[in-house]
Amino acid sequence: MAKIEIIDNGILIATLRGELDNHKANQIRSDISAAIFTGQVRAVIWDLEGLGFMDSAGIGLVLGRMRDLSPSGGETLILNPSATMKKIFGFSGLGENIRYCTIEEAIGEIGGVVHEQ
Repeated sequence: MAKIEIIDNGILIATLRGELDNHKANQIRSDISAAIFTGQVRAVIWDLEGLGFMDSAGIGLVLGRMRDLSPSGGETLILNPSATMKKIFGFSGLGENIRYCTIEEAIGEIGGVVHEQ
């Protein structure tokens, strides 16, 4: 399952749960890229806390959206990956993008607005 939402200040939050395979990655890719290319998105937060499995398509998904954001200087944060995913992201050069925190803390790091609920 994937939940994608754009909040204030152009921050897109992609919450991924369960398993992420090539088929699901393709669906998510088109949704996020469309939002980036319309200029609505300046940062992407990937919430992976509930993601149990990800194949190489998941790495490609994250790397590709980072490439989409790069012309505008957009930021990417990867939240709470499993130990195995952390290693894979590290080998892919994404180690500096990993955080173990809440979505609200990540939004604060990027400079977004956190609404009281």
